Amino acid sequence: MNPVITALLIPFLGTTLGAAFVFFMKREMPELVKKILLGFASGVMVAASVWSLLIPALEMGGGSRAIVAPVIGLLSGFAFLLLIDYITPHIHPGGEAEGPRSRLSRTTKLALAVTIHNFPEGMAVGVAIGGALTADFNLAGALALSLGIAIQNIPEGAIISMPLRSEGNSRWKAFTIGTLSGIVEPIGGVLVLMLTSAVLGIMPFMLAFAAGAMLYVVVEELIPEYSQGKHSNIGTIGFALGFALMMVLDVLLG
Repeated sequence: MNPVITALLIPFLGTTLGAAFVFFMKREMPELVKKILLGFASGVMVAASVWSLLIPALEMGGGSRAIVAPVIGLLSGFAFLLLIDYITPHIHPGGEAEGPRSRLSRTTKLALAVTIHNFPEGMAVGVAIGGALTADFNLAGALALSLGIAIQNIPEGAIISMPLRSEGNSRWKAFTIGTLSGIVEPIGGVLVLMLTSAVLGIMPFMLAFAAGAMLYVVVEELIPEYSQGKHSNIGTIGFALGFALMMVLDVLLG
């Protein structure tokens, strides 16, 4: 399969795999499995944000002003996700309600939260691919970033489909809704790729913006979730393994 198409679809397949847990488990995903997956995904995504997004953004600039666009882009990525979190009623995977008051059910808010974060994640993959295609960067970095997002999406797909099943919905309906929460990722990636030529001049900003969005998800969503309760060290070990894997991929494929 074309590596560009593969990179765009891998995160969506991760969500689909997680939603499919509804066919095999009666309750929730085992906490230990969830922690190791979230930690591993966090490590891959942080490392990929640095090597696949921030470093290429810095290398595209020239002179002492090369840092300006990446810094602004990074902070803008954080601010964008923070704004979305603030103005949209939702529930984080950990269970905390945020945003304006709403009559939406808890499961609906949870699905909304996952969908909200999936779109900029898809955009991040699209930006990484666009940078590889237009600036002669290695596409392996985009694939690694896509893989990290996919691993993170596995528990996210499960935490949507399983509560829907427990509320009385059929397994297929719960699976379908859980899967659809991830369809926005390839859509976001394709939209960015369609605009690649138009944003080529601001690619350092776009790469750093994507990095900021990814790091926000890691810091705000993933790390707090795997560090809560028992066996938090398992998530930390997963983070180290994920980060190390990304380093290896960068050296061998970079």
